[in-house]
Amino acid sequence: MGSRLYLIRHGETSWNKETRFQGQVDILLSERGIEQAEALSKRLAGRQFAACFSSNLSRARETAAIVAKPHNIPVKAVPDLQEMNFGYWEGLTVEEIRQKYDRESADWWSRPLENRVPGGETLIELAERSVRAVKTIVQQYPEEQVLLVTHGGVIRCIVAAALGIDLNQYWRLRQDNASLSIIDFYQWDKAILMLYNDCSHLAPGQVPPV
Repeated sequence: MGSRLYLIRHGETSWNKETRFQGQVDILLSERGIEQAEALSKRLAGRQFAACFSSNLSRARETAAIVAKPHNIPVKAVPDLQEMNFGYWEGLTVEEIRQKYDRESADWWSRPLENRVPGGETLIELAERSVRAVKTIVQQYPEEQVLLVTHGGVIRCIVAAALGIDLNQYWRLRQDNASLSIIDFYQWDKAILMLYNDCSHLAPGQVPPV
């Protein structure tokens, strides 16, 4: 089987609802975010997991604790699984960023891999640390199923790196709150994306419309 990673994006926060860049600001789950995590927990209750890893930010740790509870396994926080550091953009909406950082915003959206967010990270820095963390986990659990609860940017980087997708196009990979993606790793360069951004466990009012 190889190592099977269940990649979960954290549940909704108030900033998600307001479409604000969260980055590494530590925002708690909203009431709907908790409900989303509980729905995913019920979906996965019958599966067997060897371990559960999470970003050390509260919204991911809260989600992980809810999902891992039926399995009686601890949540191991990994700082390298934090969301991208969006620097001065954190707390701003996309429109506010375009108004205040018009040139920098245009540069970043065209080439996020190399262009640094003012006061923050480049996408390559996010990719390097998140992929490093996932490679370590895959090596530790070569034939087992593992839960990994993190952020949209991190999941996009992992999927893009595993499948050889141009990371400058990573924003084309939609990631909904409390969505589930599954990757089978036979070797790092022999990964198969089994499921992506699946929200079938969520009620209609728990997932944004397409």
